[in-house]
Amino acid sequence: MNSKRKISRREALSTAGKVAVGVVAAGVVAGAAGYYAGSSAAPAATTVTETKTVTAAAATVTVPTTFTQTVTKTETRVAEIARKIVMGMVLGGYIEGSTWDGRQIKAVDRLKKLYPWFDYVYDEGVVLKGKDPISSAKDFITVNKANIIFGSWEPAAIPAFHRIAGDYPDVYFLGIVGSDISSQRNFMRVFVRQYQAMYLEGLIAGGITRTNKIGIAVGPACVQNWRRMAAFYLGIKDANPNATLYVKYVGEWYDPPKEREVSLALVDLGVDVLTHYTDSVEPLKVCEEKGIWFVGKDTDIVGLYGWSTTDTVAVSFDTRWEVMFDVIFKEYLAGTTHPDRLIFVGMNRHISLPPDNPWVPGQTILPAVDLQNDN
Repeated sequence: MNSKRKISRREALSTAGKVAVGVVAAGVVAGAAGYYAGSSAAPAATTVTETKTVTAAAATVTVPTTFTQTVTKTETRVAEIARKIVMGMVLGGYIEGSTWDGRQIKAVDRLKKLYPWFDYVYDEGVVLKGKDPISSAKDFITVNKANIIFGSWEPAAIPAFHRIAGDYPDVYFLGIVGSDISSQRNFMRVFVRQYQAMYLEGLIAGGITRTNKIGIAVGPACVQNWRRMAAFYLGIKDANPNATLYVKYVGEWYDPPKEREVSLALVDLGVDVLTHYTDSVEPLKVCEEKGIWFVGKDTDIVGLYGWSTTDTVAVSFDTRWEVMFDVIFKEYLAGTTHPDRLIFVGMNRHISLPPDNPWVPGQTILPAVDLQNDN
């Protein structure tokens, strides 16, 4: 048997199915990672015993009274609760050809259709063009009346939002967490637990490789990418202990020529399954040219974008930023002035959709992250 022969999609899914028992472990990943700071669950009830003294005719009687009260945390709320949200999006990269900034725009487009009180504006390529994120944010606030500002890359928010958050106390500032987790009262650090789906992708990658060599073209060295690699590696090893994961760094989030160079170098090492933690489509193009499997990230590049077919894309996952934004919108609309500063949403969080929605027809629940590959 030719060990380098690329198996068909039917064979691949059959093989992956045989290792699906490893998905049980994903329950551990999802469960352990399911913590969400500031859950909206009702607070626990506490039983309190209070002693009252009452006066009877010619006698004083002490009567213990037991009652149940609900203990809640005290929150400071703004005097006027917002009735409309305008989000200004400081996009580090470009929308076109990107599974990152582009998918975030798809998210707010969906929310705009779901919520009549929501609108958004954006400035793209802020980091890549060397523009000033502060200038973009201030324009959104003063010109567009934005009351939530989102930085799609960590460098789009850090250190810029630290410098201006205090000047706009009634505005929420949001910044993606890469490695820096600093925050302020109204500057929140946010992310979606993509690694939950990446573990599942690792199971599939480990099941379909024929050379036992799997590669990743990684952008910068940061906690965000190490977390992704760790989850993917755990999935691979659970499915195929004999597989080896090869990692090469591009060094930047978006550098198409370098992404292509690194992807080709991984192919030269013999990998027959390739994924990437960068933002261009060059790694995908290399997989198409070389006839090897591609594992997608951030979004369903087949179903949502039509960039390739399932003959090349073995599996992908979709990051539903709309779920993360929805959590934050609810806090703002409630008038919370001291929101949780670190928000990670995962498979245990979702938004509700009408059955006739055009995005996932027939489904009424959209989890924050899930496998999705032209389905």
